[in-house]
Amino acid sequence: MKSKKILIILLVSFLFAGSFLNAQASNNSYASSSTQGTTQMSRTIRNPTVPNLSIQLTQPQSGEEVAFSIRLLILLSIFTIAPSILIIATCFLRFSIVLDFIKRALSLQQVPPTSILNGIAFFMTIYAMWPTFTKVYDNAYKPLSEGQIGIEQAITEAENPIRDFMFSQMQGDPSYIEMFMNMAGLDKPEYKQDVPTHILIPSYILHELTVAFKIGVILYIPFIIIDIVVASVLMSMGMMMLPPVQISMPFKLMLFVLVDGWGLLTQQLFVSVLR
Repeated sequence: MKSKKILIILLVSFLFAGSFLNAQASNNSYASSSTQGTTQMSRTIRNPTVPNLSIQLTQPQSGEEVAFSIRLLILLSIFTIAPSILIIATCFLRFSIVLDFIKRALSLQQVPPTSILNGIAFFMTIYAMWPTFTKVYDNAYKPLSEGQIGIEQAITEAENPIRDFMFSQMQGDPSYIEMFMNMAGLDKPEYKQDVPTHILIPSYILHELTVAFKIGVILYIPFIIIDIVVASVLMSMGMMMLPPVQISMPFKLMLFVLVDGWGLLTQQLFVSVLR
């Protein structure tokens, strides 16, 4: 009896399974037949056109064409090194070095990152150099864009405000200018116009490095005193294995924040440049 019941159940299940598969097959055939169709491309749509680009090299026919090519090459070279020239011919050099000094004096390794310090120095430089950049725009870029002057005159007009700024920072310290003039075999200048730009720029760089290092030494003195006091206390307590920097850094940060170090430092940097 049990075997008969099992056979009946198997037959019924096979019948239901067959009917279910037939229904699915009919549905699939209906779906496939109902989704048949054709698509046509609109005749108004055209393929995109790409313009041809050709470069032609020809021999110069006159000396003016040769001179123009050389001037163009020199101009492109100047534009390539323009960011470096702007960095070393402005107060960015002083700001970046002093900010790095204060970071090392506080015994900070990762905070703030060097990229952040360079960004701060960059925007401080824009603020300090804004009057100079305005003169360059009014005297050089704007007349050049309006066609009133040529490229050579525009370069001269853009160079004058930057030269005046560098001379203003080197007042009372012409030693570097005299040194480079002697190295170049030139006579001692009597006026600012007698100093070539290729002499002025390296003189200004050395002057800025000297000023930045002087400011850095002054900033280091109070923090060195804190390091000496903390190291003496640790040695008197017999804790020679404990790094003094680990203990002195919180005291340095507290002192720097209490005296508003960032505000004082920024103010004095601007005063040293915009005096």
